[in-house]
Amino acid sequence: MSDPEKIEAAAFRRLLAHLDSRKDVQNIELMELAGFCRNCLAKWYMAAAEEQGETIDYDSARQRIYGMPYEEWKAKYQK
Repeated sequence: MSDPEKIEAAAFRRLLAHLDSRKDVQNIELMELAGFCRNCLAKWYMAAAEEQGETIDYDSARQRIYGMPYEEWKAKYQK
């Protein structure tokens, strides 16, 4: 049987790639429709790191989720 964590990690990477391909979808739209947004994912990423004994600051977590520094993403894609 496959390692569930590997499958979960692959699904997470696919989610990030999908969100990256849909920069036109704003966080407020995600929040209204799905109840979470890219910033929520960054917070969950930080929490997961903490559960594993790692410390990741919010800016680093958002950079992982957005694929670039948040301020850069905001300037380029936020309406």
